[in-house]
Amino acid sequence: MPFIPHSEQDIEQMLSAIGVGSIDDLFDEIPDDLRCGELEKIPVGMNEMEVTRLLREKAAQDGLPLCFLGAGAYEHHIPAAVWEITTRGEFYSAYTPYQAEASQGTLQLLYEYQSMMASLMAMDVSNASLYDGASALAEAVLMAVRANKKTKSRKILMPLATHPVYRSVTEAIVKNQNIELVNVPFDLATGQTDLAALEELSADDFAALVIPQPNFFGVLENVDALTTWAAANKIISIAVVNPMAMALLKPPGEWGDTGVDIACGEGQPLGVPLASGGPYFGFMCCKQQHVRQMPGRIIGRTTDLEGKQGFTLTLQAREQHIRRSKATSNICTNQGLLVTAATIYMSLLGPEGLKKVALNSHKNTQLLSNRLTSIKGVKAVFSGATFHECVIQLETDVKQLINTFAREHHILAGFEVSAHYPELGNALMVCATETRTENDIEQFVTTLDTLLNG
Repeated sequence: MPFIPHSEQDIEQMLSAIGVGSIDDLFDEIPDDLRCGELEKIPVGMNEMEVTRLLREKAAQDGLPLCFLGAGAYEHHIPAAVWEITTRGEFYSAYTPYQAEASQGTLQLLYEYQSMMASLMAMDVSNASLYDGASALAEAVLMAVRANKKTKSRKILMPLATHPVYRSVTEAIVKNQNIELVNVPFDLATGQTDLAALEELSADDFAALVIPQPNFFGVLENVDALTTWAAANKIISIAVVNPMAMALLKPPGEWGDTGVDIACGEGQPLGVPLASGGPYFGFMCCKQQHVRQMPGRIIGRTTDLEGKQGFTLTLQAREQHIRRSKATSNICTNQGLLVTAATIYMSLLGPEGLKKVALNSHKNTQLLSNRLTSIKGVKAVFSGATFHECVIQLETDVKQLINTFAREHHILAGFEVSAHYPELGNALMVCATETRTENDIEQFVTTLDTLLNG
């Protein structure tokens, strides 16, 4: 990691300029009894070469297993140019600039990102990102309660087919604001949200309906019917989508007759590596009529007094900028570095490139599903159409099987669905992106067949 360190002379000059004898003098207001003294258990600092080697060794411990694991984190090919550009010094910060006149490059990049996301989602407006997909859904729920002026209800319809971690995070964030998440069951045959069960709830008063696409099982929802139902019942509709799927499927802004009100999700598929679990970034788009309820920041393009193009922070609806009672969120740091990577990734691939990635991912998953379900003792759980994930049921303990695959065969075999949905029995969710080859799939299938049937 390249950097320019301060020399001892640099430090002395800076201290002299502010009239201080040492760095410790900057903290002289801290009483001695509150100081921790020497940190005896902290090891000696390393130089750049030693740190680089240590981090490489840590990364190597993960190995390079053959990955069929999805569930919200996806292994896509990332062109080398993406992170070569992203890690340049001009971009290497996660923080949104306050001084627009000094940060035109970063602001322009964020503006381009917003334009791309709004186009991909067919929505009017995008913000400059959120922490991750789960917290983006929580923020969308809070936004929907504020935006729905036709009801004072604080109840949200939450399909059980929504990612369980997203549901858990949303519950943790909104429950102390007296917002109730009401579960909507899914059809055990198709894996889709049960429209009949939803209709039975129409007599009650709700602020919003969450619509996952694809849902946690990889199954494609009947999004037109769900969006139309929400509009007919004067309910805000919140789409939670995989952005890669939106390059192939109908985007949220075109669902039903009028499109959804809010679209959010996880941006990791757009140029962000798996990286041992993070960091990721969340995205959010909405209709123009709801823009003042959107959390985070929005970058705008304008012209100065000389007619030159310029970029600025247009909307900053957080408590640091406006009255606390009017603030929509306390979100302060967007995931700027990851948004930079996503912007470069989308720029390089373009609409056709993204569509090819999505098509190849879908094709590989169809092949994987067909081959796996041909094995004795394996069957598909749901009949609904899928994108690039599917759920299979086995006649063996899934958790033990996953451990065997990882330990003995260096394969990440999938996600144990039964941990969150025990009613599905020994269920395993598998995923295949464009990075999987026919040989990869055959290796997985042959290994599973051997483990199950000898």
